[in-house]
Amino acid sequence: MDIQIATLCDFAADYNGKMVITGTFDTLAGKVMPLVHPTCVLAMRLCITPEDSGQHKFTVNIIDEDGNSLDDKMPIEADMPIELPENVPFMTRNLILNLQGLKFPSDGVYSIDISVDDELVTRIPLRIVEMGEENKPV
Repeated sequence: MDIQIATLCDFAADYNGKMVITGTFDTLAGKVMPLVHPTCVLAMRLCITPEDSGQHKFTVNIIDEDGNSLDDKMPIEADMPIELPENVPFMTRNLILNLQGLKFPSDGVYSIDISVDDELVTRIPLRIVEMGEENKPV
């Protein structure tokens, strides 16, 4: 299984197998901490081959610099059974995970870890920045 795309963004949708991604980002800034981000999307595109057939566990975990989960809703886990039709060399699937009310307690670097069967396959860095009054645009 290959993760071809994994990004945080403002919006994502699947239109007949085509993924539309709008507003991808890697940094969030706020005037005060904790920073609460009202809504965003984790957009992923998977390429699956016959060797991937079987039962799998798919996990998403947002962690801080010390490896602690962001909150008690993490990690997000899902069973992922895979079965390809005969004579199909590969197929792709778009996964769109809407995330609401993410609360980052302090500034720093966080990571969105994506694992399959407890093996980390992708890590997306996310920087949280506190913008005090001295950094306020004029």
